[in-house]
Amino acid sequence: MERSNSLEILRTEHLFKRYGKGNNEVIAVNDVCISVAQGEFVAIVGSSGSGKSTLMHMLGGVDRPTSGRVLIEDNDIYRMNDDKLAVFRRRQVGLIYQFYNLIPVLTVEENLTLPCELDGRKPDSEMVQDLAGLLGLKKRLNHLPNELSGGQQQRVAIGRALITRPAILLADEPTGNLDTRAGNEIMELLKVSNRRYRQTVIMITHNPELAKQADRILRIEDGYVSEGRRGAGA
Repeated sequence: MERSNSLEILRTEHLFKRYGKGNNEVIAVNDVCISVAQGEFVAIVGSSGSGKSTLMHMLGGVDRPTSGRVLIEDNDIYRMNDDKLAVFRRRQVGLIYQFYNLIPVLTVEENLTLPCELDGRKPDSEMVQDLAGLLGLKKRLNHLPNELSGGQQQRVAIGRALITRPAILLADEPTGNLDTRAGNEIMELLKVSNRRYRQTVIMITHNPELAKQADRILRIEDGYVSEGRRGAGA
Protein backbone atom coordinates (compact mmCIF):
# COMPACT_ATOMS: atom_id res chain seq x y z
CA MET A 1 0.00 0.00 0.00
CA GLU A 2 3.04 2.24 -0.01
CA ARG A 3 2.78 4.82 -2.73
CA SER A 4 5.58 6.64 -4.51
CA ASN A 5 5.69 10.41 -4.22
CA SER A 6 8.64 12.71 -4.75
CA LEU A 7 7.33 14.91 -1.94
CA GLU A 8 7.01 12.06 0.53
CA ILE A 9 7.48 13.36 4.06
CA LEU A 10 6.84 10.23 6.16
CA ARG A 11 7.32 6.55 5.50
CA THR A 12 7.12 3.44 7.64
CA GLU A 13 8.79 0.17 6.70
CA HIS A 14 7.50 -3.09 8.18
CA LEU A 15 6.64 -1.49 11.50
CA PHE A 16 5.85 -3.82 14.40
CA LYS A 17 5.06 -3.27 18.06
CA ARG A 18 4.84 -6.35 20.27
CA TYR A 19 4.09 -6.68 23.96
CA GLY A 20 4.73 -9.77 26.08
CA LYS A 21 6.27 -13.07 24.99
CA GLY A 22 5.20 -16.54 23.94
CA ASN A 23 1.53 -17.29 24.52
CA ASN A 24 1.13 -13.86 26.12
CA GLU A 25 2.46 -11.95 23.13
CA VAL A 26 0.21 -9.21 21.73
CA ILE A 27 1.00 -7.59 18.39
CA ALA A 28 -0.37 -4.05 18.66
CA VAL A 29 1.01 -2.85 15.31
CA ASN A 30 1.53 -5.47 12.61
CA ASP A 31 3.83 -4.95 9.60
CA VAL A 32 2.67 -1.42 8.80
CA CYS A 33 4.04 0.11 5.58
CA ILE A 34 2.59 3.52 4.79
CA SER A 35 3.66 6.65 2.94
CA VAL A 36 2.42 10.20 3.49
CA ALA A 37 3.08 13.09 1.10
CA GLN A 38 4.04 16.57 2.20
CA GLY A 39 0.91 18.69 2.74
CA GLU A 40 -1.43 15.71 2.87
CA PHE A 41 -4.23 15.36 5.45
CA VAL A 42 -4.53 11.68 6.39
CA ALA A 43 -7.01 10.14 8.80
CA ILE A 44 -6.26 6.81 10.48
CA VAL A 45 -9.52 5.23 11.63
CA GLY A 46 -9.87 2.41 14.11
CA SER A 47 -11.91 1.26 17.06
CA SER A 48 -10.66 1.16 20.65
CA GLY A 49 -7.84 -1.39 20.94
CA SER A 50 -7.13 -1.45 17.20
CA GLY A 51 -3.58 -0.14 17.66
CA LYS A 52 -4.17 3.37 16.32
CA SER A 53 -2.73 5.29 19.30
CA THR A 54 0.26 2.92 19.50
CA LEU A 55 0.90 3.60 15.83
CA MET A 56 0.64 7.35 16.34
CA HIS A 57 3.15 7.25 19.19
CA MET A 58 5.62 5.43 16.96
CA LEU A 59 5.05 7.85 14.07
CA GLY A 60 5.72 10.73 16.45
CA GLY A 61 8.91 9.41 18.00
CA VAL A 62 7.28 8.82 21.38
CA ASP A 63 7.42 4.99 21.53
CA ARG A 64 10.15 2.91 19.88
CA PRO A 65 8.93 0.06 17.66
CA THR A 66 9.87 -3.55 18.28
CA SER A 67 11.13 -3.64 14.70
CA GLY A 68 10.81 -1.68 11.47
CA ARG A 69 11.59 1.91 10.55
CA VAL A 70 9.95 5.33 10.66
CA LEU A 71 11.43 7.93 8.31
CA ILE A 72 10.50 11.60 8.56
CA GLU A 73 12.04 13.78 5.86
CA ASP A 74 14.39 10.83 5.19
CA ASN A 75 15.55 10.78 8.83
CA ASP A 76 15.43 7.26 10.26
CA ILE A 77 14.25 8.55 13.61
CA TYR A 78 14.75 5.40 15.69
CA ARG A 79 18.43 5.22 14.78
CA MET A 80 18.81 8.34 16.93
CA ASN A 81 19.68 8.07 20.62
CA ASP A 82 17.08 9.29 23.11
CA ASP A 83 18.54 12.80 23.43
CA LYS A 84 18.73 13.41 19.67
CA LEU A 85 15.28 11.91 19.19
CA ALA A 86 13.83 14.25 21.84
CA VAL A 87 15.27 17.29 20.03
CA PHE A 88 14.04 16.03 16.65
CA ARG A 89 10.56 15.36 18.03
CA ARG A 90 10.37 18.82 19.61
CA ARG A 91 11.33 20.52 16.34
CA GLN A 92 9.73 18.34 13.66
CA VAL A 93 6.67 16.69 15.22
CA GLY A 94 3.63 18.55 16.49
CA LEU A 95 1.47 16.49 18.85
CA ILE A 96 -2.16 17.20 19.74
CA TYR A 97 -3.93 15.01 22.27
CA GLN A 98 -7.56 14.66 23.33
CA PHE A 99 -6.76 16.15 26.74
CA TYR A 100 -5.01 19.44 25.85
CA ASN A 101 -1.99 18.97 28.24
CA LEU A 102 -1.58 22.70 28.80
CA ILE A 103 0.59 24.01 31.64
CA PRO A 104 -1.94 25.53 34.09
CA VAL A 105 0.37 28.24 35.50
CA LEU A 106 1.36 29.54 32.04
CA THR A 107 -0.64 32.01 29.99
CA VAL A 108 -2.01 31.18 26.56
CA GLU A 109 0.94 32.90 24.90
CA GLU A 110 3.43 31.11 27.15
CA ASN A 111 1.80 27.75 26.39
CA LEU A 112 1.88 28.55 22.66
CA THR A 113 5.58 29.36 22.69
CA LEU A 114 6.68 26.66 25.14
CA PRO A 115 8.29 24.41 22.47
CA CYS A 116 10.49 27.33 21.37
CA GLU A 117 11.47 28.10 24.96
CA LEU A 118 12.35 24.46 25.63
CA ASP A 119 14.50 24.50 22.51
CA GLY A 120 16.34 27.64 23.63
CA ARG A 121 14.98 29.66 20.71
CA LYS A 122 13.22 33.02 20.68
CA PRO A 123 9.63 32.61 19.48
CA ASP A 124 8.81 34.15 16.10
CA SER A 125 6.53 37.02 17.17
CA GLU A 126 4.98 37.24 13.70
CA MET A 127 4.15 33.52 13.80
CA VAL A 128 2.67 33.90 17.30
CA GLN A 129 0.38 36.70 16.13
CA ASP A 130 -0.56 34.84 12.94
CA LEU A 131 -1.46 31.73 14.92
CA ALA A 132 -3.36 33.73 17.55
CA GLY A 133 -5.43 35.26 14.74
CA LEU A 134 -6.03 31.92 13.05
CA LEU A 135 -7.07 30.34 16.34
CA GLY A 136 -9.24 33.25 17.48
CA LEU A 137 -7.07 33.75 20.57
CA LYS A 138 -5.73 37.28 20.13
CA LYS A 139 -7.79 38.56 23.05
CA ARG A 140 -6.89 35.56 25.21
CA LEU A 141 -3.08 35.57 25.06
CA ASN A 142 -2.74 36.72 28.69
CA HIS A 143 -5.35 34.33 30.07
CA LEU A 144 -4.62 31.11 31.96
CA PRO A 145 -5.96 27.75 30.72
CA ASN A 146 -8.60 27.54 33.45
CA GLU A 147 -10.11 30.77 32.11
CA LEU A 148 -10.78 29.14 28.73
CA SER A 149 -13.44 26.81 27.39
CA GLY A 150 -12.50 23.29 26.31
CA GLY A 151 -12.56 24.32 22.66
CA GLN A 152 -10.30 27.29 23.34
CA GLN A 153 -7.86 25.09 25.26
CA GLN A 154 -7.69 22.70 22.31
CA ARG A 155 -7.01 25.70 20.04
CA VAL A 156 -4.03 26.57 22.24
CA ALA A 157 -2.82 22.97 21.97
CA ILE A 158 -3.05 23.19 18.17
CA GLY A 159 -1.12 26.47 18.15
CA ARG A 160 1.56 24.99 20.40
CA ALA A 161 1.92 22.07 17.99
CA LEU A 162 2.23 24.41 14.98
CA ILE A 163 4.57 27.04 16.46
CA THR A 164 7.77 25.29 15.35
CA ARG A 165 6.43 24.66 11.82
CA PRO A 166 6.89 20.91 12.26
CA ALA A 167 7.28 18.42 9.43
CA ILE A 168 4.16 16.57 10.56
CA LEU A 169 1.24 17.32 12.85
CA LEU A 170 -0.19 14.31 14.70
CA ALA A 171 -3.63 14.65 16.27
CA ASP A 172 -4.92 11.85 18.52
CA GLU A 173 -8.73 12.08 18.83
CA PRO A 174 -8.47 15.90 18.85
CA THR A 175 -12.24 16.39 19.15
CA GLY A 176 -12.91 13.52 21.54
CA ASN A 177 -13.27 15.69 24.64
CA LEU A 178 -15.41 18.39 23.00
CA ASP A 179 -19.06 18.94 22.19
CA THR A 180 -20.18 18.78 18.55
CA ARG A 181 -19.87 22.51 17.85
CA ALA A 182 -16.40 22.85 19.36
CA GLY A 183 -15.33 19.62 17.66
CA ASN A 184 -16.41 20.95 14.27
CA GLU A 185 -14.46 24.16 14.90
CA ILE A 186 -11.33 22.17 15.71
CA MET A 187 -11.70 20.15 12.51
CA GLU A 188 -11.98 23.38 10.53
CA LEU A 189 -8.81 24.68 12.18
CA LEU A 190 -6.93 21.52 11.28
CA LYS A 191 -8.06 21.87 7.66
CA VAL A 192 -7.14 25.56 7.58
CA SER A 193 -3.67 24.88 9.02
CA ASN A 194 -3.28 22.15 6.39
CA ARG A 195 -4.08 24.64 3.63
CA ARG A 196 -2.51 27.85 4.98
CA TYR A 197 0.80 26.39 6.15
CA ARG A 198 0.76 23.37 3.81
CA GLN A 199 0.99 21.45 7.05
CA THR A 200 1.02 17.67 6.85
CA VAL A 201 -1.66 16.39 9.23
CA ILE A 202 -2.20 12.83 10.42
CA MET A 203 -5.32 12.45 12.55
CA ILE A 204 -6.18 9.39 14.62
CA THR A 205 -9.90 8.92 15.18
CA HIS A 206 -12.58 6.33 15.82
CA ASN A 207 -15.14 8.56 14.08
CA PRO A 208 -15.61 7.74 10.37
CA GLU A 209 -17.55 10.97 9.78
CA LEU A 210 -14.58 13.07 10.91
CA ALA A 211 -12.24 10.92 8.83
CA LYS A 212 -14.20 11.73 5.66
CA GLN A 213 -12.99 15.33 5.91
CA ALA A 214 -9.39 14.25 5.31
CA ASP A 215 -7.73 13.77 1.90
CA ARG A 216 -7.17 10.07 2.48
CA ILE A 217 -8.37 7.48 4.97
CA LEU A 218 -6.35 4.56 6.35
CA ARG A 219 -8.04 1.91 8.45
CA ILE A 220 -6.39 -0.01 11.28
CA GLU A 221 -7.77 -3.21 12.76
CA ASP A 222 -5.89 -5.65 15.01
CA GLY A 223 -2.71 -3.75 14.21
CA TYR A 224 -3.05 -4.07 10.42
CA VAL A 225 -3.41 -0.95 8.28
CA SER A 226 -5.29 -0.94 4.99
CA GLU A 227 -6.10 1.80 2.49
CA GLY A 228 -9.62 3.16 2.85
CA ARG A 229 -11.68 5.43 0.65
CA ARG A 230 -10.60 8.90 -0.40
CA GLY A 231 -11.80 11.65 1.91
CA ALA A 232 -13.84 14.70 1.03
CA GLY A 233 -10.70 16.85 1.07
CA ALA A 234 -9.09 14.91 -1.79
